[in-house]
Amino acid sequence: MASLSPLVEHLLRRAGFGVGAAEASRYNRLSFLSVLDDLLNFDPAESDVDAHIGTPGYVGITTAGQFSPNQVINDARQRWLFRLVHSPAPLQEKMALLWHQHFATAYSKVQSIVGATDATRMMAAKPSDDPGQARGQLELFRQFALGNFRDLLLEVAKDPAMLVWLDGRLNTKANPQENFGRELMELFTFGLNYVEADVYAAARVFTGWNMTTTGTRGTASAYYAFNYNPAAHETSSKTFSFPIYPNGSKTIPARSSTGGLQDGIDLINALAMHPETAQRLAGKLWTWFVDEVSAPDDAFIQSIANVYLQSGADMKTVVQAVLSSHQFLDTGRYFHRYAWPAEFVPRALKEVGYLGFSVNDALTPMVNMGQQLFEPPDVAGWELGPGWFSTGRMLARMNFAAQLATNQRFALRDLSKPYALTPESLVSFVVDTLNVPSPASDVYSALTNYVRSGGTWSASDAQVLVKAGGLFHLVVGSGDYQFL
Repeated sequence: MASLSPLVEHLLRRAGFGVGAAEASRYNRLSFLSVLDDLLNFDPAESDVDAHIGTPGYVGITTAGQFSPNQVINDARQRWLFRLVHSPAPLQEKMALLWHQHFATAYSKVQSIVGATDATRMMAAKPSDDPGQARGQLELFRQFALGNFRDLLLEVAKDPAMLVWLDGRLNTKANPQENFGRELMELFTFGLNYVEADVYAAARVFTGWNMTTTGTRGTASAYYAFNYNPAAHETSSKTFSFPIYPNGSKTIPARSSTGGLQDGIDLINALAMHPETAQRLAGKLWTWFVDEVSAPDDAFIQSIANVYLQSGADMKTVVQAVLSSHQFLDTGRYFHRYAWPAEFVPRALKEVGYLGFSVNDALTPMVNMGQQLFEPPDVAGWELGPGWFSTGRMLARMNFAAQLATNQRFALRDLSKPYALTPESLVSFVVDTLNVPSPASDVYSALTNYVRSGGTWSASDAQVLVKAGGLFHLVVGSGDYQFL
């Protein structure tokens, strides 16, 4: 077996989606810093694994007709889950998932307005595969996974899915629409540090940030895109309760309609570099990467906020600081993050196995666990913390563990056979493979007793077939496996 240090395993659980055979082989005996460098400095061109969809040796897909992830939302969900399992750049996908939560946008509302095909394009289209080179919101998040947060904010403000989701497409000087401006401040940047007058001012800032169709209507190349409409922009000055410019001025000056796009850019610049934005993002990164069980460390929050501001909102620099902080390295914080369904499922597929399994088979179980990709429940995104583990949701995780272990039972028998000489060695192998904490003595005894039950242990193929699969089921469905 490949040898990874506990610290590297910790890094791959938090900055990736567990430790499958590919990671174990790739990072065998590498230092923590070497692995961190590899995760941070991924090549986007080399991280594209979509060409392997539907090929032997990878988790499968199931589709009615041609697989069309740019146009069919169920196929788009399968493609993203496939990437979570197989991407050689797991940190890119981990950050894309974080941004999907941060800028929560639901397919269902978008679909109700533009239809299923265009809604899927808005959410997930890959430009190289789209006849109109449309870039879906997920591709935006992947592109800016470790990019500049200020640039990401600007792109999100122009993103067609966001323009539909928060009604920016309707924002005109005759009827200023407040939704995007409010969420830009409250959820996307500095939190509840605004007054109601700021919301109205922000609505006016973004008047004219609308949407149009490009390409020829009725053809595959036609698609929705951002359009700044000068005639719809409100040109008067806009005053806020917080500074917009480095000189302390709180007022965006009156501009001509043709220059009005700069209003939104100025507000985004101010919010991106506001100290409270830095603090809130540091707090989000604490719960996402470091510890969701304990309260944020004040020294960590201040340190990461300073890195954010000093780097000019460069998320690669910020995430590097997070993942090399002494708080992240603290062994007492291992397994202090509640695994989302979108983390639990790909981790289980990577660590248990997936040959002959389809990611489509995981989509309904994920819904039962409380999460559907591209469908956060509201603008605040999914609930965080132990709320993932209601009785029904935990049962869904246990059922998925049973489904997967049963599907993989022959592969698990063959994988486990060399380590099955004794019940103790088989239990140790399964625990090590699944990267869970060392079981408490009573749990360890229960697992070894399970292996012994049914007769004298001889490590026959028939015994290992039943007991290895059963152990993988029990551990993946256990409380310990639900933490990262």
